This record gives sequence, structure tokens and C-alpha cells, in this order.
Amino acid sequence: MPDTTASALAPCPVPLVLTRNRTHPERAARRGELVPIRRGVYAPASVWNRLPPWDRYVARVHAVGVTRPGCVFSHESAAALLGLPVVGAPRDVHVLADAGVSGGDRGGLRVHTTRDPREIVEVGGVSLTSATECAIDIARDRCELIALSVADAVLRAGHVRSTDVLVARNEDRSTSRGRRRARWSLHRADAAAESTLESLSRGTIDLLGYVEPELQPVLGRDRVDFRWGDDDVLGEADGDLKFDGRFGDAPLLLREQRARDARLRAGGARRIMHWGWQDVVEFDRLDDILRSAGVRRLRPPDLERLTRCRVALRPAPALDPRDVSPAPRARREPSVSGRN
Repeated sequence: MPDTTASALAPCPVPLVLTRNRTHPERAARRGELVPIRRGVYAPASVWNRLPPWDRYVARVHAVGVTRPGCVFSHESAAALLGLPVVGAPRDVHVLADAGVSGGDRGGLRVHTTRDPREIVEVGGVSLTSATECAIDIARDRCELIALSVADAVLRAGHVRSTDVLVARNEDRSTSRGRRRARWSLHRADAAAESTLESLSRGTIDLLGYVEPELQPVLGRDRVDFRWGDDDVLGEADGDLKFDGRFGDAPLLLREQRARDARLRAGGARRIMHWGWQDVVEFDRLDDILRSAGVRRLRPPDLERLTRCRVALRPAPALDPRDVSPAPRARREPSVSGRN
């Protein structure tokens, strides 16, 4: 069954200035008025310099689209256009080509070839792989935690109905390259994870060997990110920048969190843990938090996967990954529906 890929793509966050439409844009670039994005494509420096890394990446993808009409975007490039999680700013823009075309890296353009038929969609005149294909490509080629965040988001947004679709599509591809790696994230995908940081957190918890938590339980008037029910232990994946003022009055947000924690303790919570992006990337920090709270460990940590993911997630993006595309969800009361 085809997935329900979005009917609208992420717009370009900055006006694109094409060499063919402007005389001597390189002079404006030397004056600091324009920033070169790609050969033949510039952006106003005043706008570009204010963009976070993932929005700059979206702009680079759109720049390829206007210079290479008819190309088919894949991997992180398709994810960025579909509003799926993109952590930081990937180095390459990814496009898909038939097996007879030479692949490889071409100055920031990564060409992937395939013999398998792929589900290609066209939205607003732009061709790209479907959300399902995008999740499988990333699961096969990227670290497990990034792959899990994309697979969770594909389910959360309703592109597919169940993990079975993702798992089956992965197994159906003729090439075995990356198939085994993809199984880890695709089998674990869960729509209940409501943000990229939650996906990265629960994947890290699994790789650290701890018992699997319940996701998004409602406790009284509050809903929490993680719960280890037998131990009455709660976990909250909070953004590192939650209290820096950009999301509202910082002292008020801190008071609200303390009041919320007090309600949860009154409701029977024995421990309430809070962690952020760096605690997940530096997985030994999250390990210390979970161990000190008494969360049960079932097996030894998978240090090989954890180390590979830490390398892939460094350096941390300029803003907290909870704020990556798609936009972070606000803390909600159970009766308020949220954004996928």
C-alpha cells in the first residue's frame, strides 16, 4: 500500500538568487550581501546568517532542485522536504538515479543508484522518494539512533500504518547492503515517541541495556515521556535550551516544571529524571542518570552501536535537537491534541 506522503513540501526558508537572473552576484558576495549556497545559487546574507543548520540544509536542497530540474531527492534530502527529522546540517544533498548512472559524491551532491523500483512521489513539481523509502534508506545507511528518529516520525505522521510496512519493504529490496542494520530501527519504530530527542533517548536506553519504558503515560492531569511502571520512575527528555528564554519566560517555565514534578511525586512517582541532548549524545551521562534512579538493566550496553551513534551525532547542532524539523511539540495536557 502506498504511503500517505505529505501533500506539501517544506518551503525554501530563504530567497534564492540565481546567477542567470542577476548580473555579477559574485560582487555582491564579496561585499557580504550574498552567500553562495551552490554553484550558480546565492542567498541574502542577512537572512542566511539567521537560519539554524537544518533550515540551511533545506535551502541547499531547494538550490539543487532549481539547478537540476527533474532530479529525485532521497535520504536526508527527502526527509528535509517531507518535514521528517534532520539533525544538524548534513554535508551532502542526496539524489536517486537508475543503476546505469554513475554514483558517488559530486561536489556536495551525493548520487545513489538502485536497481530496485522505488516509490517516487511528486509534490509541487519536485520529485522525491516517499516517506517509507526515505526511512528505509536512512535505516540502511545511517546510525541506528538517527534511523529510529526518522522511522518514529514516519509512523507518527501517518505515512504508514505500522512497522510491518517498513520492515517488509526493507526485506523486499534485492540488495542486502544495510538490510541487517536497518532491522534494528525499523522493528523498534513507535509512533508514540513525540519528538526527535525522545526517539534518540529511547534508542539509547535500549542500547544501554535498560528495561524498556512505557511511552507517554497519562498520570493524573499530566503526561510524561517515559515511565518504568514497576519502579515508579519517570523520565523526561527536556531540551537543553528549554529555559534560556526563547520558548517563553524562563523563570515561569521553571516554576511550572517544578509544580508539575511535585504533582507527579504526590501521585506516587519515586524518582523523576530530566535529561537533554548532550546527555544522550554522551551516552555515559544518560547511563549515570538511569543507574542512579534505580532503573533495571537487563543486559550489557551495546558499546559498538553507542559509539558509532555518538560519532554520527557529534557535533551537536546549534540548537537543541528537540527543535529540529519538524517543530518541537509543546508540553501538553492530555486533553490537548499535538502536532505530528
